Amino acid sequence: MMEKIQKFGGAMFAPVLLFAFAGIVIGLGTLFTTESIMGSLASSDSLWYQCWNVVLQGGWTVFNQLPLLFVVGLPIGMAKKQNARCCMEALVLYLTFHYFLNTILSQWGTVFGVDFVAEVGGSSGLTMIANIKTLDMGMIGALIISGIVIYLHNRFFDTELPEWLGIFSGSTFVFIIGFIALIPVAILSAFIWPKVQMGMLVFQQFVKDAGAFGVWVFVFLERALIPFGLHHILYSPFYYDNVLVPGGLYAYWATKLPELAISTASLKSLVPEAGFTSTGFSKIFGCPGAALAFYVTAKDSKKKKTLGLLIPITLTAIFCGVTEPIEFTFLFVAPWLFLVHAILSATLSTVMYLAGIVGIHCGGAIEMASLNWIPLMSAHWKQYLLMLAIGLVFTVIWFVTFKFLIEKFNLKTPGREDDEEVTFHTKSEYRERKNNNLDSEKVTLVESILAGLGGAENIVDVTNCVTRLRVNVKNENLCKDDSYFKSIGTHGCAANGKSYQVIIGLKVAKVREEFEELLVNNKAGN
Repeated sequence: MMEKIQKFGGAMFAPVLLFAFAGIVIGLGTLFTTESIMGSLASSDSLWYQCWNVVLQGGWTVFNQLPLLFVVGLPIGMAKKQNARCCMEALVLYLTFHYFLNTILSQWGTVFGVDFVAEVGGSSGLTMIANIKTLDMGMIGALIISGIVIYLHNRFFDTELPEWLGIFSGSTFVFIIGFIALIPVAILSAFIWPKVQMGMLVFQQFVKDAGAFGVWVFVFLERALIPFGLHHILYSPFYYDNVLVPGGLYAYWATKLPELAISTASLKSLVPEAGFTSTGFSKIFGCPGAALAFYVTAKDSKKKKTLGLLIPITLTAIFCGVTEPIEFTFLFVAPWLFLVHAILSATLSTVMYLAGIVGIHCGGAIEMASLNWIPLMSAHWKQYLLMLAIGLVFTVIWFVTFKFLIEKFNLKTPGREDDEEVTFHTKSEYRERKNNNLDSEKVTLVESILAGLGGAENIVDVTNCVTRLRVNVKNENLCKDDSYFKSIGTHGCAANGKSYQVIIGLKVAKVREEFEELLVNNKAGN
């Protein structure tokens, strides 16, 4: 079950990767079309406004079509074969499902307690999807339907039909079965989902009422779940679905940007729910403090190598919001130090919230600048100065805390190892060594990863998230340990039973492509 949950979490990242650029476009578009910032240049009848409005509306594509995006994106990571065809099947059957639901509710809405003649939005529980009036099931509904289709695709796509029925094989057969299966699913949805919506409203109120405590718990859990690869499951409904606000916090914040840009009131007073997207403060302020502690406590003979390791992975955390490389450098040598890191992260986010500083602060500096600092600086620069001051204080707290604990308990953090190199070997260095009887002159990073995972015959499936290659294996006893994966040029490997997560970095998509190609070649060779 854990393997399936982790695979699901990784698959979620296919559409999420589009958010960074879309957020930058919206941030810039909002900045340049806000008259209070740009003056008369941004008046609605000016050519400047009209041109930038075209760009801005294009940027809204991703956030306006989130359910469709997740329906199509999930099969990329979870379909076991013919991913592209599964994407098409998921889209068609998702629309079919909503046509079923539309017709059921338009005919018998009162039976299910739904006022289907009400306007979409607000508290009606209705929305428009691809011009279909239907129940607002948000991302959860999209993932349920897409998950059903993925199961049917994996189970029935290769079904062999009699030759005279051959035209109905493949995707058509999946569509036929899905068409029939989704009729009862639509009926059940009409019964159950209005009650789920009521429950969401209650939960939403509970989270809001929890205030600062709710923010602390949320951020702590988000950090604490990272080693298991389950943090996506926690935050995705908050960020991209209707748990707190209509459309999710990302889309909701973006719609509020024009209003926020002309108000000098506390951001917390305007959009208090946005305190839950504060997981990025630890990336910008906490990781540098931890990295400085690692450098200061490193052995003198290893300080130069430690610095060479820490600079790129710390900058990756600060600017890109990708923390696995630096967090995994100490997660396995001192798991409880990671727990301290999670506690400090939650505390920093809570202090920011109490200081009135909220917004889309879950990514790195690039995302924060596009969705916060650039469009809102003129009206909220004092709050951002306060944010900087609080953040730098916590950088010092991180440094002092980590330094004390590392020295007090003699933790083997980067630069303090007894018998391992602090930095990663290069590919050229590794090619001089022989592992698993591979030709050392032909060894590549992907081949080394495959060898470390027990070879092609040991691989069940492979997916990826932003930084990690996620692989399920048949026999974990054939796999190498974390130190091996560091030695071949990756950032290490996290193992949980038969589920392995090789930390690659931002080039993981390319590595996965080469890895899958290598698997195909190995199987063809056999």
